[in-house]
Amino acid sequence: MNTRAELTIVIPAKNESQYLPRLLESLSRQDYPLLQSTRVFVADANSTDNTVSIALSFADRLAISVIPGGLPSVGRNAGARLATTPYVLFVDADIELRDPTLLRRAMETMKRRRLHCLTTNIWCSNGGLLDHAAYLGNNVVQYFASWAKPFATGMFMLFSKSRFDQLGGFNERALYAEDYFLSKQVKVLRFGILPGRVMTTNRRFQKMGHLHIILMFFKTAFNTWNTSYFLRDHEYWNEQQEAEGEV
Repeated sequence: MNTRAELTIVIPAKNESQYLPRLLESLSRQDYPLLQSTRVFVADANSTDNTVSIALSFADRLAISVIPGGLPSVGRNAGARLATTPYVLFVDADIELRDPTLLRRAMETMKRRRLHCLTTNIWCSNGGLLDHAAYLGNNVVQYFASWAKPFATGMFMLFSKSRFDQLGGFNERALYAEDYFLSKQVKVLRFGILPGRVMTTNRRFQKMGHLHIILMFFKTAFNTWNTSYFLRDHEYWNEQQEAEGEV
């Protein structure tokens, strides 16, 4: 039986003690056969809560390490640089893989179709009607966009490591939607959407409001081919931090 690692998982995190246990628990329950040899890097951006200790508490179930992070693009790139495997999965700290077959199916699909990037649907586990409608809209747009100009979010992005490196990784100069900026460079025939879904929370809408998030989504789509748009400061992270009382 081949036990050689083929996947590395990278999780950017800052003060995620509330949500990180759910993600790590769901990862530990995946039926992916090479899970035990899969390195999991939590790229911590100087958390002031129990994020680091919680991550390390899963060392008996996952091959987990904590590394220095920063903004999500910085943390993701830091983990990717340490990866020596053919594939890298980037996931946000507040998602949950409730389907125990998701990781295995994702890897099987990547290899069978020789994809460069694979994502899946996003669903809200604790939201109301507006939250569900917003994520449903994202999934629908993502599906139709995959036929012309595909995109994925950092909530779940499985990348071929070689293609990721060729694209230069996440642009750390991009101050907004760095995940969209990277994934839109993937060719249509090398991009896939895995049937199924990962669960997230409605905290983004609670912090910034539904209208604000939706407007930002459409502005991003409208500026797909405008690289300078992604390099401008849209104060997205400042607003997130203010909502959390961190600045």
